Amino acid sequence: MSSDWKRELREQRDAKDEFFASHPHSPVPSAERNDFDGLAYYPPEEAYRFELPLHEHDETETVTVGTSTGGESEYLRWGEFRFDVAGERVTLQAYKSDPADDRLWVPFRDETSGEATYGAGRYLDLEADSHRTDEDEWILDFNEAYNPTCAYSDEYECPLPPTENWLDVPVEAGEKVFET
Repeated sequence: MSSDWKRELREQRDAKDEFFASHPHSPVPSAERNDFDGLAYYPPEEAYRFELPLHEHDETETVTVGTSTGGESEYLRWGEFRFDVAGERVTLQAYKSDPADDRLWVPFRDETSGEATYGAGRYLDLEADSHRTDEDEWILDFNEAYNPTCAYSDEYECPLPPTENWLDVPVEAGEKVFET
């Protein structure tokens, strides 16, 4: 693992806070931006950072995912990650919206959802160029877990994590609940 991951994470978080505070396309409602002093995060913790093989499914299956506004989106169930977190063996499905994408989407809920973190769940986006190792494994870093845009404003429609990605363990890493 890169020894600079904590520094890179802090830089990503600072850049996101700056964007949310001042950019015209910030998901934080403009009336709330003057009082915005940054998002809340768990401290970086190496125990929530994994290098894992993706167990690709022999046959990809289309999954219909509900959205925060009652709509639906379709994704391809591409593969799964298997690992231990908080002393429990878990499996998370990774999805793609397009089979040609090098990007994986890993939405999840956990035991912190609705308490310390956003109730509907959080996301991880895995990019091949920055989340793949030389050994062809993926870096699944829950320190990078973030809230969907609908956590900041009801004006957004967000896909919800499918129940197969609801974890019965706490994931005390990444972005916490947004409070105005």
